[in-house]
This record gives sequence, structure tokens and C-alpha cells, in this order.
Amino acid sequence: MNFRLYDTATQQVRDFVPLREGEVSIYHCGLTVQSSPHLGHIRKEVVFDVLRRWLTHQGFAVTVVANVTDIDDKILTKSADRGVPWWAHAYEFERELHQAYASLGCLPPTYEPRATGHIPEMVELVQTLIERGHAYAAPDGSGDVYFDVQSWPNYGELSHQKIDDMEPAADADPRGKRDPRDFALWKGHKESEPLTASWPSPWGRGRPGWHLECSAMAGKYLGSEFDIHGGGLDLRFPHHENELAQSSAAGHAFARYWMHNAWVTAKGEKMSKSLGNGALVSQVTQQYAPRAVRFYLAVPHYRSSIEFSDTSLAESTAALNRIDTFLDRAGDVDAGQLPQAFVDAMNDDLSTPQAMAVLYEHVKAGNQALTSADAEAVRTNAAAVRAMLGVLGLDPADEVWASAGGSDLMPLVDGLVGALVEQRTAARGRKDYAAADAIRDQLSGLGVTLTDTPQGSNWEVKR
Repeated sequence: MNFRLYDTATQQVRDFVPLREGEVSIYHCGLTVQSSPHLGHIRKEVVFDVLRRWLTHQGFAVTVVANVTDIDDKILTKSADRGVPWWAHAYEFERELHQAYASLGCLPPTYEPRATGHIPEMVELVQTLIERGHAYAAPDGSGDVYFDVQSWPNYGELSHQKIDDMEPAADADPRGKRDPRDFALWKGHKESEPLTASWPSPWGRGRPGWHLECSAMAGKYLGSEFDIHGGGLDLRFPHHENELAQSSAAGHAFARYWMHNAWVTAKGEKMSKSLGNGALVSQVTQQYAPRAVRFYLAVPHYRSSIEFSDTSLAESTAALNRIDTFLDRAGDVDAGQLPQAFVDAMNDDLSTPQAMAVLYEHVKAGNQALTSADAEAVRTNAAAVRAMLGVLGLDPADEVWASAGGSDLMPLVDGLVGALVEQRTAARGRKDYAAADAIRDQLSGLGVTLTDTPQGSNWEVKR
């Protein structure tokens, strides 16, 4: 295995050596299901889906755990504003999350635990931290429990910060904190909050802090040490820093590699709900084909930010159409072997831009082979392109895209468009170019692109 991965903790691209031979364990932080997912959220799903597909292709048995945070301050606030139970609010947007990553061809996690289903594990972790001298209950009887950052000398190691340079933790009322940077492990129940949003604990009724949740769930399903922990770059601090501190302080080795994807930006700013600049997945996939949206998110290197714009999505759509046009012209070809240059690129920290450059080279070579009627070269290049698209989750033959494209209507579309193409061919044959152009323009207006070749006219639907 020659796979190398950038590790946020060491700030280096490292050789990837799994904890157990032949197996890879991955935990990536899921969403707080407070509202509809936007492209900034779903980029993480696509990035880790590509990682999973690549490792699986390399022969590993991959286990992926991605949590759902279904209890949180924002969920309580937004559900109260809507006048609906907090659990109903969370479940509504959890379903939207599932629809969003399924629409972009992401494989579901091996397991997707909810925070509310793991309260006993979280209470046990807090008790361990108190016993080891790294956590304390607030002295005012509020029921809050905090992690003592000064008790853990390595605090700040993931984000490479010193404690004295950090801002106060804003995740809980500072009234009972020894240090303003101490973060909440357990939040005591408040009279203003629903009683159903609290659970019994040794410190009184309450609910877990956000950071605690992931440490408990990762430990339950992947063990005290696992291979890769990741998420969006914005989670590096404080969320992942706090996870690492509390898990390590409890005696767990925790993650061997830390992987973070960069943001989707809008006019140079991080796409986020709070800024109101989020492009909702459900809306973007109505305007652009879901497969083109996945292409837009998957092709840039995962550590590079992506600027959201209609131009970028249109360019992704056009690029995918060029690839599909070649495959359509090549005919039915099964996926073949991956080119070594593609393998080398993917093994180099998932260098998808370099991998796509290899794919484009094979599309170009395949088109040249079509022009010269070299059938064997056409098949070889098309098989390679199919294989590369498969690794990226973009193979047009994958049933997820066929169902998204309305495959039940394709026989009818084939017949109707085919008849018009034949009429156009006949018009060109009798040199009635006005009629031929009129048919072409009519098809173009319906989203059908024609490509004339020495072997005849090919067509495709712009999806």
C-alpha cells in the first residue's frame, strides 16, 4: 500500500499504515440537524465517500461511522421558534441530510449513530474524566460539568495553538468555570428548555456537550484507537481539538490520522447558515444534475477551497458532458483497469485534479481513436475512463444516476430523438440544410446536444 495522506496533527503528508492489516476504520463528524444541508456541508460527505471508494478499491475492508447530532442548543432554539418538538425538528432535517447525500451518490455510512442514543456512554466518559482529574462539576449546583484544559498539557496540539492564545469557550455559561477556555462536557437542565431534552446523570438532569458526543460514539463503534478522524476544516478547532483532549485524557489513543476538507466559499466567505450564504443541496440539484454537482465537489483537491458560482457548476456540467459524449460514442464497454498514473495520483493524498487530468487524457485519446476508427483503442480508453469514474462515484452506468435521470422514460426518449435525428440526416443528405438546422435547433432547445461524426450523428441529453 503506497497511499499517503495529509495529517492535520503533524501537518505532513504521511504514509498511511492502518491499525489492523487489511482494514480501515473512519469516523467523520456528521451534521447537527438543525436546518437543511447546503453544499458546504455536503462537500465533506463527497470527500469521505471518495476516500472510502478509493480504499475499498485498494482491497481494504472499510468501516465508516458518521454521527448525527440530534440534540444541541440550536436545535432547541429553532424548534421552539417553529413551535414543534425538538426531536421532530431534528428528525425532519436528518431525513433531508440523508436525501442530500444519497442524491449525490454517496454511499451510506456503515453505521450512523445518533447522539441521543448514546447518553450512557457519554455519562461514563465524563465520570472517567472526573476520576482522572481532568473534569469537574460546576460548584454552583447548575449541573454543568467542564473539561479542565489546564490539566491537560497537550491541549492545543491538533490546532497548534497555545492555551494563552485561545479565546474563551463560548459553548456554555462561564459562571462555574475555573478557566474561561474550559469547555462543557455536560450541560445542566434549564427551566426554559423541554424536560424531554434532558437525561438523568450523577450531576442532575442535563444533556451532553457537543464535543463529548463524538468521542463517546467513536469509541463505542471503532474502539479506543482507530485510523482516520475527519470533517470540515472548521471542525479542527474547537470541536476536534476538544475531542482529542478529552479522549486522550480518558486514556484512549484515539485517531491515528486527522483529515480535514476545505470549505465551499461564496464570494470569498465560508458558506454557512449563520452568514445566510448557503446554497441548499435540494435547490442546487434542481437547477443542475446531481451528478454534475458531485463532479463539482469531488474534482478539486479536498484541501483546496471551492468557490460557489453558477459559472463553476456550468463548467462542471460541460466537462461531464464531454466525458459522457465520448462514452456514448464508444458504446457499451465495461470498466477496465485503472491507469497507473491515476493510481499514483489518488495515492498521493487523494490528488483528484491530477487524477482527472489522466482521465481527460484518455478521453482525448479515445476521441482520436474514434476519428481514426481504431476500435480496440476506443474500447481500451473507454474502459479506463469508466474505471476512473467509478472510483470517483461518477460512473454514468451506476444505477443511482440512472434512477436520478428518469430511466423509465429513456426508451421513449430514445425513440423520439432517434426519429428526429434520422429526419435531420435525411435532410442533410438532400442538402436541405435549413431543415437540418431547424431540427438541430429544436433538439437543442429541449436540452439535446448533437455531435456529428464520420460514422453518423450522436446525441445526448444535457442533465
